[in-house]
Amino acid sequence: MEKRRIGRTDLSVSKICLGTMTWGQQTTEAEGHAQMDLAFERGVNFLDTAELYSIPPKPETQGLTESYIGNWMKARANRDRVVVASKVVGRTANEWFRGGRPSKLVRADILDAIDKSLVRLQTDYIDLYQIHFPDRLITWGSNPTRIATEPTKRAEDETPIDETLAVFDELVKAGKIRHLGLSNESSWGVMRFVAESDRGVGPRVASVQNAYNLVNRTYEVNLAETCEREDVSLLAYSPLAQGYLTGKYDHGARPEGARTTLFDRGQRYETPYAAEALLAYNELARNFGMEPALFANAYVTSRWFVTSNIIGATSLPQLEMALDSADVAWTEEMQNAVDDIHQRVGNPCP
Repeated sequence: MEKRRIGRTDLSVSKICLGTMTWGQQTTEAEGHAQMDLAFERGVNFLDTAELYSIPPKPETQGLTESYIGNWMKARANRDRVVVASKVVGRTANEWFRGGRPSKLVRADILDAIDKSLVRLQTDYIDLYQIHFPDRLITWGSNPTRIATEPTKRAEDETPIDETLAVFDELVKAGKIRHLGLSNESSWGVMRFVAESDRGVGPRVASVQNAYNLVNRTYEVNLAETCEREDVSLLAYSPLAQGYLTGKYDHGARPEGARTTLFDRGQRYETPYAAEALLAYNELARNFGMEPALFANAYVTSRWFVTSNIIGATSLPQLEMALDSADVAWTEEMQNAVDDIHQRVGNPCP
């Protein structure tokens, strides 16, 4: 599988990354190990996880996903062949991460997070350590399609970016992480991190992990320009829009065992007019003779600004299809058809 470089780093990762956030609830440890075995047989060398996982967040399942990965790497003795990305939570009122108190992007909390992740992953270092979401009070995903009618409220104890960066500098120097990444971040946030590191504070941001799919192209254009000029790689998550771009939820269907059926957490993809847009893309895929899931993944992987497409699956057949998308030849005809729909529907699910 084609490998692509993350930012200005020496990390070369497969254009498909295996996402793991369902492992620990929808996916058992044995199933997760089987997925990793298959993905690595197919040329994947990149795993993405987080201290938050599994999803949906629960104190009793928090950290399980990292533990599954750590057990797999130990059993396969392959740590040196795996690029591991994990994440520290941003500002959250959930108290189970820090043993009974809320968490922010301050030194004590970041050090607590990295040490626990290293134990669960059974490794001395994490290749790419990402800030899962900002310390700032901002819209989730950080790229809404419309600005709010009033300025976003700021937390009185907002952690300065340079303060957070200084902690990551400690982690790099201690050998606990190799590189820093962001997630669910805005153009302003990316540039502030870059500016601080350029003036000598902390490591330079290598990547941003944001949602990107057919019904959420908000990464274009501002973030795409920012990241291209500053050598910050996009690691695209949610290529299937939480399964809504597979066709399984078309016409209001709720299949047994599907994520939205189990957890009722699909509100991001149930906005006004989203159903019509999703159906249009799913029908377009079928018109090209492809399963919607294959088409939607191939679209994301084909974009010039996507370094790695973070796919997810709860079964091996789903994983096979996601991996097959790396071999789809994306055509100008497909792109023009996608753009025609986007011109009509825009980004209904930012």
